[in-house]
Amino acid sequence: MAIIEFIEPPAGFRPVYRLRNPATLEPAGEFEAATAEDVQNALESARKAQPAWGELGFDERARYMYRAIHALVERQDDFIEVILRETGKARSEAIAMEVLAACESLNFYAKRAGEILRTRKRRMHGLRGLTRQLRIVYQPLGVVGVITPWNRPFFVSLNSAVQALMAGNAVLLKPSELTPYSGKLVGDLFEAAGLPEGVLNVLLGDGETGAALTGSGLDRLAFTGSVATGRKVAEACARQLIPCTLVLGGKDPMIVCADANLDRAVNGALAGAFVNAGQIHWGTQRVYVVDDVSEKFTEKVVEKVAELRQGAEGEFDVGAICSQDQLEVVKRQVEDARHKGARVLAGGRRNPDLPGLFFEPTVMVDVNHDMELMCEETFGPVLPIMRVRDEEEAIRLANDTRYGLHANVWTRDKRKGREIAESLETGAVSVN
Repeated sequence: MAIIEFIEPPAGFRPVYRLRNPATLEPAGEFEAATAEDVQNALESARKAQPAWGELGFDERARYMYRAIHALVERQDDFIEVILRETGKARSEAIAMEVLAACESLNFYAKRAGEILRTRKRRMHGLRGLTRQLRIVYQPLGVVGVITPWNRPFFVSLNSAVQALMAGNAVLLKPSELTPYSGKLVGDLFEAAGLPEGVLNVLLGDGETGAALTGSGLDRLAFTGSVATGRKVAEACARQLIPCTLVLGGKDPMIVCADANLDRAVNGALAGAFVNAGQIHWGTQRVYVVDDVSEKFTEKVVEKVAELRQGAEGEFDVGAICSQDQLEVVKRQVEDARHKGARVLAGGRRNPDLPGLFFEPTVMVDVNHDMELMCEETFGPVLPIMRVRDEEEAIRLANDTRYGLHANVWTRDKRKGREIAESLETGAVSVN
């Protein structure tokens, strides 16, 4: 999420990028972008290292994960400072969403990978009297490429790498150019854990580096990022006939039923909309509230938002926006909604009291689906609240999207919550 500036290198040299902290605008380092040749060298190193790594049992591979946990706990302060310098997020978010989440991921897959990937027997259909036995055996694919985003740069990089490593694969990791050093921390961590050389290779770079990685001849690719880039990745993988995993954009809806516990729902709305300054794929980006409780819900939200602290240093709740381009997206969507009749109840502008890329925590009402704010991914600290007639209308509007990543439903009736969840066209749904 650092502000990035391209520095024209001398002929024959690697591209160079200079970074600035998006919250303070202070220098945050610079790096050389890996070239296609660098990618091929890393791939060759990974191919040499993978067979021996893949032959290890799950318990043996898990030992490196446990060592990584201990190394992360010992060096957590240093890791947090790197993450804060590049992202401008709140320290509490760096601790919870990056470091603690990374420890949980390492521990979970170290303990569970063997069970998740154990050999399974299945019954098969066939002619009567014939005996058939099916065994599903999971084997390492080889070398897995991982391209990760800037919004949770350390955790997402580590989480994707851990899954591939525990399955016996070698990894080429390319973190976002906006947060390269937060991604590089994953390499530093596993080096401290004693991971064999070549099993994990971190490539700092730009879009050209990512394209070279995608087309390098990997055995699988995991990508987290925008829809536009994800489409290019999918096309490139399809041409090579290699599998890929894509986690792309979201416009995640929240439905508040008339019987919801409003205090809990309000807290859920604030957490979903303003955590990580709204820059999270599964965060709440639009709220549909049943008419009977809409006014009270909205009042409580505005009261809570007034208590949020925004800052660049020390203790605060809402951090900076990733880049100038992303800040412009947020500003454009808010202005488009205003122009089309929406009202701002809180925030609604770039924070004039802070030096960096800050947009005030914003609440808007009188919104509709003619507005970009309700239809396009925002990735910023904006909470639009739409009053609806009933739950049926809320479901219809929640499904009126080209995105389908996550949603959340709030009701005291657990059965109704499950029924609404099953009616939503999305990858996952949380109830309460």
